[in-house]
Amino acid sequence: MPRILEPLQLLVFMSAIVFASGSSAADEPVTPETTPATTPIERPKLLSRSEAMAGDLKRQLPASEIVSLQAGEKEFVALWRPANVGVPKGLVILLPGDGESADWPRGIGPLRRGLPDHGWHTLSLSVPDAPQITPVGTLHSPVEPAEPLKEQPEPAPDVTDEEDAPNEAGYLPEETATTQNEPPLDEPEAQDSPEPDVTELSHADQIAERLDAALTFARSKQPRKIALLGQGTGGYWAARYLQQLAPDDVAHLLLIQPHQPEGQDETLADLVPALKLATGDFYYKDNTGNLSAARERLNASRRIKHPAYEQVGLQPLFGNRKAEQEQLVRRVRGWLDRKR
Repeated sequence: MPRILEPLQLLVFMSAIVFASGSSAADEPVTPETTPATTPIERPKLLSRSEAMAGDLKRQLPASEIVSLQAGEKEFVALWRPANVGVPKGLVILLPGDGESADWPRGIGPLRRGLPDHGWHTLSLSVPDAPQITPVGTLHSPVEPAEPLKEQPEPAPDVTDEEDAPNEAGYLPEETATTQNEPPLDEPEAQDSPEPDVTELSHADQIAERLDAALTFARSKQPRKIALLGQGTGGYWAARYLQQLAPDDVAHLLLIQPHQPEGQDETLADLVPALKLATGDFYYKDNTGNLSAARERLNASRRIKHPAYEQVGLQPLFGNRKAEQEQLVRRVRGWLDRKR
């Protein structure tokens, strides 16, 4: 009989050992797995509209037409085309309007490609973004609710001991003593805010720097004449640049449908005629607004007896953009040839 009980006792003993080891393993606390700290992903800087368009021009146009010019501490893209004649007549610097590229399909692009066939070098500039233009990829900020939700006040705890009652500021006496004498642990010591390294130039100053760089490049080609052509708001900035600096080697000013930028008090009627420079004012007769503004500039030039101000009215050719642009190139080239 004892021999029969020995195997049973051994089996019970082994089962007890297994059960005890399993329960002790289950009782041990589980150590959470430590996850490595994630490094924040830095988003690439959003490109401005002008930078995005300049990048497109570099990819689409021949490298021989791309010129990098230095305006202050920044480089910008310009497009260069030499005259297709043995003896060039001069060089035309083209300044697009706000939001337009150096090869804008209306006006600037056809002129920069067409004038070289008639003896003129062309240098077309890219312009910085106007303040109201949104960078590429910028999203609108979410709309905040009209009335923010009010936080519900927490119920005050029951105070049983008068000595432990909070003071007027809401702190217990021992908390008040520590907070008044010691700085908070989570707040860093106050430091002087660093001053900005570079002051951002105004839009007008940025354009003036680009025109300075364009004139330096143009003078290196030693042209017989230099003409400055501005389209849209570019016409306004070109006229303002000539008014402030009056470079002696700029012989002509050409305006293509000039437009006054937002935030500028001086009107084109006051700015353009006062230059008393050989000026070709080209405008489209497509609406009463253009006609009225052109009439205002013409009357201002007559009042001061401008010696060389001329307006050229262009008939818009709706539905035939190619013919319309050919008309513009032909009229601009004819005006330049008459002023030689």
